[in-house]
Amino acid sequence: MTLDTSETTEQILGEGDFAPVHEVNAAGRSPFLLISDHYGRVLPRALGDLGIAESELVRHIGWDIGIAGVAERLAKLLDAHLIAQRYSRLVIDCNRPPAAVSSIPVISEATAIRRNEGISTSEREARRREIFAPYHDRIDATISRRLRDERPTVLVSLHSFTPVYAGVARPWHIGALYNRDTVLPQLLLKHLRSESDLVVGDNEPYAVSDLTDYTIPVHGEARGLVNTGIEVRQDLIADQSGQQQWAERLARILAEIEVELKAQLLV
Repeated sequence: MTLDTSETTEQILGEGDFAPVHEVNAAGRSPFLLISDHYGRVLPRALGDLGIAESELVRHIGWDIGIAGVAERLAKLLDAHLIAQRYSRLVIDCNRPPAAVSSIPVISEATAIRRNEGISTSEREARRREIFAPYHDRIDATISRRLRDERPTVLVSLHSFTPVYAGVARPWHIGALYNRDTVLPQLLLKHLRSESDLVVGDNEPYAVSDLTDYTIPVHGEARGLVNTGIEVRQDLIADQSGQQQWAERLARILAEIEVELKAQLLV
């Protein structure tokens, strides 16, 4: 699935910038492959602060608050491979089709992203080539290798969401997100609903679609993998204690689901 990067000369990342792809436990033996599109909020030095205040960059518009800590802990608890994106979704959103308007947002919620206004085609392509493409190429190569080695592979895309959006409170603690493939989401919903302290969202607060999402449609559905998205409310995982608690809960539930998937000969 290597993305075409020809005929582009502008460069965004330079000396001192982080590599876009962050990996944990690449040799993990779990069938679960964990993905975190909005793990980090790093900005390339060439783009400065994108024309917005630091207080904006640390908000949910810049990254999925708390999910990095959950993802790292979950990878270790499950012995699973985690592939994550270090750069802020305000540079380029790695869970949006590159042609989508929201791929490089000029406004996020009510915040104008000044540096993204009127950018050239070559800069847009550079962001895709240097940040989006290496991340998704790494996911694609990992899946290809696992399938070639006949290793069971279940894709789990990890996100967090705000407790309030556009002035409306969101009651869910966690949601299972999906589109065409409902096998894993339905198992996940069953287990989550058995936890007496949770309000669980069924395709809430978001639903997966080809127009609004990239990771699940391209790496999950198109590759024929059992898959789901997981959204955890960010106020529940804003500190290390919450991240550990949710990682332990998800590890326990996913381990139980793995047994059920094996019984159905799906892994």
